[in-house]
Amino acid sequence: MKNQCLPPVTLLLSFLLLLNSSFTTAVKSPGGEYYQLTTYHCKSADQLAVTSSYLKNTWLPALHKSGLINIGVFSSIDNDTATDKRLYVLIPFASLQKYEALMNALTAGTLIKNDSSAYTSAAYDKKPFERTEITLLKAFKDMLHLEKPSLTAPLAERVYELRSYEGPSERLYRQKVKMFNDGGEVTLFKRLNFNAVFYAEVLSGSHMPNLMYMTTFNSKAERDEHWKNFVADSVWKRISTEQQYLNTVSKADIFFLHPTDYSDY
Repeated sequence: MKNQCLPPVTLLLSFLLLLNSSFTTAVKSPGGEYYQLTTYHCKSADQLAVTSSYLKNTWLPALHKSGLINIGVFSSIDNDTATDKRLYVLIPFASLQKYEALMNALTAGTLIKNDSSAYTSAAYDKKPFERTEITLLKAFKDMLHLEKPSLTAPLAERVYELRSYEGPSERLYRQKVKMFNDGGEVTLFKRLNFNAVFYAEVLSGSHMPNLMYMTTFNSKAERDEHWKNFVADSVWKRISTEQQYLNTVSKADIFFLHPTDYSDY
């Protein structure tokens, strides 16, 4: 019988390929993606700068090296004046197993090594943020995968609109999700060129039951024109008055964002 043992170099390459495949989202999952949306809440420009530097120089390079792609990093448009200054990081995963693999790598300390950044080494009384908020989401069936927007304006001029819709009950929340999918709302957004990045149900977060989605525009004026066309559209007028979809949103939050200069889109 021939020796079936592989040379050490081959074994090493096989291990590295297996490790990378545990993270990568390059191959789209037929079952749809999961998203982790992390919100960093800061109260000062210094905190914002330290956290942003870490995301740009340490966190994103580590995620990219592990095989994760299409990672969005955004800042609130009103960060200069707001008391709650925010940064948002959106990471897509092909499955919950990919998400778990990333969390395990973070716990084991194998994802980021020898990090001496001001963010990581911050003293207790010079913390880089006030708190973080993590939301885990599952893509809608009518848009199973994140789509990078096809915009022409420079990153600094683009307006990304993140919306969060809470439902008054689980039953009514399900009806709002149905409105997006079977009711044709996702299709309407696509026809009117809203350049949606994702639509997703919140599986775990601070606001439940909840769905979130993000649309993108070259400018605020373009955004306003798109919404004007949306509310005037005959399809929206029809579905928004259907009995089954009435009173399905108890609270809507709208966040206007700019992509950072190191965001993937």
